[in-house]
Amino acid sequence: MISDVARAATTSDVFNAIAEPQRRQMLVLLRAGEWPVTELAQELGMAQPRASKHLRVLREVGLVRDRKAGKQRLYGLDARGLRPVHEWTGGFERFWAESFDRLDAYVHDLKQQRQED
Repeated sequence: MISDVARAATTSDVFNAIAEPQRRQMLVLLRAGEWPVTELAQELGMAQPRASKHLRVLREVGLVRDRKAGKQRLYGLDARGLRPVHEWTGGFERFWAESFDRLDAYVHDLKQQRQED
């Protein structure tokens, strides 16, 4: 039962989906354009069924789209699905900006002290 709960969370939440390193690697590759699952699997050094499972999770959370092209299915990035991640990480932007401002002021003060000495 625990695995069902974990699987449900992974397939319904973008944060859990991208927590898996191989899925993040897939997203990086898909930034450049569409890929068939066989080529993605080969590039990442994994079996095709495993790559398909990862792609299914990414598709279910809205990070990947697919389309049929002849006999194969092509997968591409749907970056709109990253909006919750972007919004969440954006909340830390103010923290980092303020930290860098404090660091800049500290360096400025050190330079002034050296000039005065």
